Amino acid sequence: MFIMFSVIAIITCSALIPLNILGTNNKRGLLQLSIGNLAPESYVIWAHIGIFALLVCWVMWSIIGELRVYTQLRMWWLTNPENSSRANANMVLVTSVPDKLVKDEQRLADIFDVLPGGVRQVIVSRQSKELAAIVTKRDRLAGRLEQLLTAYAVKCTALSDQPGYVAPKHPTMRTHGVWGKRVDAFEYLASEIAMCNHYIAQSAKTRHEYKPQSSALILFNQQIAAHLAAQAVIDYKPLSMGRVSTNVDPQDVIWSNLDMNPWNRRIRGYLSFLVTVALTIVWTLVTAFLMGLVQIKNLSILDQFSWLRDNDFAMGLFSGIVPSAILALLMTILPTVLRLLLRLEGTATRSEIDLRLLHRYYFFQVWNVYLVTIFSSSIVAIAANSIGSPGKIVELIQTQVPLSATNVLIYVLLLSFIGAAKEILQGVPLALRYLVPILFARTPRALYRAETPSRFDWATNIPTHSLIFLMGFSYSFIAPIVNIFVAIYFGLFYLIYRYQFLYVYNDQRWSLGGLSFPKAVKQMLVAVYISEIYLLLMMVAKFQVSVNAIMRVIVVLGVIAGTLGAHWYIDDVYMPAIKYLPLKKAADVERTPHLAGEIPNVVGNKLSPSDKHLEEPLVAEQRHRRRNWIYIMYGSVVPGFLLRLAIWTFPSVLREKVSDSDEPRPVVPRQLTTETIGDTANRLGMRDSRLTLGEDAAELSRLFACPAIRAKPVSNLWVPMGNSVLFARLLWEVEYYGQGTILVITQGAQISPRGKVCADTDFSLASVEASDKEGVAHYQRTRPM
Repeated sequence: MFIMFSVIAIITCSALIPLNILGTNNKRGLLQLSIGNLAPESYVIWAHIGIFALLVCWVMWSIIGELRVYTQLRMWWLTNPENSSRANANMVLVTSVPDKLVKDEQRLADIFDVLPGGVRQVIVSRQSKELAAIVTKRDRLAGRLEQLLTAYAVKCTALSDQPGYVAPKHPTMRTHGVWGKRVDAFEYLASEIAMCNHYIAQSAKTRHEYKPQSSALILFNQQIAAHLAAQAVIDYKPLSMGRVSTNVDPQDVIWSNLDMNPWNRRIRGYLSFLVTVALTIVWTLVTAFLMGLVQIKNLSILDQFSWLRDNDFAMGLFSGIVPSAILALLMTILPTVLRLLLRLEGTATRSEIDLRLLHRYYFFQVWNVYLVTIFSSSIVAIAANSIGSPGKIVELIQTQVPLSATNVLIYVLLLSFIGAAKEILQGVPLALRYLVPILFARTPRALYRAETPSRFDWATNIPTHSLIFLMGFSYSFIAPIVNIFVAIYFGLFYLIYRYQFLYVYNDQRWSLGGLSFPKAVKQMLVAVYISEIYLLLMMVAKFQVSVNAIMRVIVVLGVIAGTLGAHWYIDDVYMPAIKYLPLKKAADVERTPHLAGEIPNVVGNKLSPSDKHLEEPLVAEQRHRRRNWIYIMYGSVVPGFLLRLAIWTFPSVLREKVSDSDEPRPVVPRQLTTETIGDTANRLGMRDSRLTLGEDAAELSRLFACPAIRAKPVSNLWVPMGNSVLFARLLWEVEYYGQGTILVITQGAQISPRGKVCADTDFSLASVEASDKEGVAHYQRTRPM
């Protein structure tokens, strides 16, 4: 985007702004730099049409070039052993499964067994409300016990410095509400947790007896079978097994939506669409009302704001910045509402909600931000001046639409600097990072969670950037100066995102697999069409009965036709090969497995003109691999012709060995287990812990079940040791009352001399947590004191 708009800004500002300044309409201010300063019969308008057609070609060429690289990278990611060896990459989630098939797993397996490699395992989704309630109660009691133990450890440490100290009294609590019997809190909580854990352990033996939901996970022996199943028509009955999701992660699944009747899901979808339309209308009215309140002319009428009438600074503030700030605030509330609607539709996974929200939020912004808010003044002026004279509407478009350039410029500037500063500052996570430990975090676990990196919200950030693209491109011929600030906007966000994704964001829990990029491409195409419609309206508005005017309209229609052709080419050539794994790619990888670990071929040729300048012969494949790496790393920042020129000028870059941190090495499939590797990345949840196909069927069946069934029958409490003399016996008592189902972990946590609880962020809690009674007993025997 930055390169794209840098080129657009250079071309339009150097070519169109001088022509607009020399116009004969005698406009002032920003209007003098816009197309509104040109007379309808001026031949200079041909320059605007020609440059806009050039810009359309530049954008479409850039999109096709990026899609060419993207499809290669997408196929490489799908077949790379780091991804393909995982169980979720070879699995599909099928919803709306008929009751007869849900109760007969073998018959369900036979349906999918016709696909290549056959079915390895069928996991029918099951749910138990009673078990879910017990697990929720257990976790709540365990959290309460962890807090009390930590507070008691702090007291013991404070008393240990006093001579002749004695152990403080144990806290007490009532068993059943306000009127219950008051008992020792440690003993009561540990006993209740033990009862819950025993129930969870017994439920694991009868897991297959729980009520099945109308959904199932199908694990295949080959990845291509999962992708073929997602594209196939599974059942001939209406709405039966009509939705299939690939790359399923248990933490990504919305388990409460899996047991929904297909007709209920379809009706909910229609209702959600109607609510979204109604919400758009209501939001439009609310936005217009709030924007009207802050208009300086309306406020200055009131006696309370009479001081604004002669205050130039306040006039500029309220007429420019305040409306844009209120608009940005309103738009931050919207994604939560839209996510809730998509969830209520019965969407099966959170990643699917994000992908659907990408388009819904974008079109909502196009309507409310771009068309309604920014162009509201122009629309009102056109409507008011054309009352009684409908023929003036087209004539007023050429004078009123350029007036909105100021609003567009202010909105872009607001997001460029305030939005970029907000992104790099991360104000809310930063405040929570320091406030949560002070105000709310009372245990090592709470302090530990406060260090967890935040996730990047693809569903709301990409539509916002697409909206800025629309604003810039649609005004590239109307007010070219806007393109300068749009280029600054994308340049700032490129630098910020480069840093944020390297050091701040954690986006590894579940991934969209790059599927947000095709959504962004479609939004860019919508922006191109809207811009072309604007150009067509401007040409019609400046229409005079002459050959010149008629030819201008015909040429603009030709530009639209060319865009439609390029769009058809993109949909026909690239879009079908984006989401699913092609058969040819799967066959190539199976025939030559080492191809899955190699860098994809994004160049398209094996030799370049620079090869003849090499000082010594090199292996062609090594040269090709190095060239691909350069294009992948720098292709989104540096145009391709500059990269080719750099390689031709400095051929030594093709034989220089890259550092170990940059050189992509062959990937070896990981054999993950239920234990997580104890390094910093895993510790903070920044690396996947999804299992590979090497796991046994029972373990996969448990890990791909709902959270209640996945729950461990033991409770791991993490508390600081405190004073060993006063606190060690209490730990033994708590574990004794827990009947072998409670493990108290004291590693990685301590109490400072000031009496504050501290947690070691380099400590891997998952590496010492127990998953069953045997693990608890083993840790107790080897516990460091």
